[in-house]
Amino acid sequence: MRLISLVPVGTRIDFMQFRRFAGVVSLVLCVASVGLFLAKGLNYGIDFRGGILLEVRTPGPADLSELRRTLGGLDLGEVQLQEFGRDTDVLIRIERQAGGEKAQLEAVEIAKKALGTEVDYRRTEFVGPKVGAELIEAGITAVLVALAAMLVYIWFRFEWQFGIGAVIALLHDVFLTIGIFSLIGLEFNLSTVAAILTIAGYSINDTVVIYDRVRENLRKYKQMPQDELFNLSINGTLSRTLLTSITTLIALGVLFLFGGEVIKGFSFAMIWGVLVGTYSSIFVAVPLLVYMNLRRTGLIVGEIDDDAAGEGSAR
Repeated sequence: MRLISLVPVGTRIDFMQFRRFAGVVSLVLCVASVGLFLAKGLNYGIDFRGGILLEVRTPGPADLSELRRTLGGLDLGEVQLQEFGRDTDVLIRIERQAGGEKAQLEAVEIAKKALGTEVDYRRTEFVGPKVGAELIEAGITAVLVALAAMLVYIWFRFEWQFGIGAVIALLHDVFLTIGIFSLIGLEFNLSTVAAILTIAGYSINDTVVIYDRVRENLRKYKQMPQDELFNLSINGTLSRTLLTSITTLIALGVLFLFGGEVIKGFSFAMIWGVLVGTYSSIFVAVPLLVYMNLRRTGLIVGEIDDDAAGEGSAR
């Protein structure tokens, strides 16, 4: 059986020669992303800003396009529709209106009048700014806990240098994702937070594959210079990295183009995350090991211990 390979066997691209340039570019982009976030902020969605929540049931299968046109022409600001459960159940989110509770009630009446009496209104809620602030805090906590858990995993799986390198690469991906959302003003909501967590998982998986090859080569080529060994490791996993990224991007591209407004932010964040995650695994995570005082002694001793254990069990 012949395996598909995008990269010819024996490819020897010198990635490490670009590490300083890539490091400067990454640092500038991260600083710019933080600056954009502090200066411009994010375009928070209804989940974080607060607003009106209507749960309705239509007589037949809901026509989301028609509902979106109807509610979009009411001058109530941002309106989000999401089908859930049955094909007749729709969750409607309307932007929080200026003017306090009275303005929210008036907006609900306007929406109900536009939707008509045939629609069954099953739930009406107001999401205040306090709830939005709590959701922002919960989202930040989720990202930080995920990063900490990944650091611990990599630390135990490899060495502490690998753990630090992986987390820095992950922070790089998170900063750049937040930066691009701030730059283009795309809505930032709970689905975007879910996308960031998914990006973290995707990126760490990619990094672990390359790190595993680095560790394997450190044991195998005990006298090989570090730069050459890192290049060998990256080239050895390059085909797998590109195949995974390309197939994921194809699926995400279809979602972005045909998935509708509801998941556009999520799919865009994922596309951007796959691109920067692939870049960071090669040009950030591995080059960082050069500056981490990575020693081969512990890895070689570990290999000897494993071999000895295997021989003991064989006896």
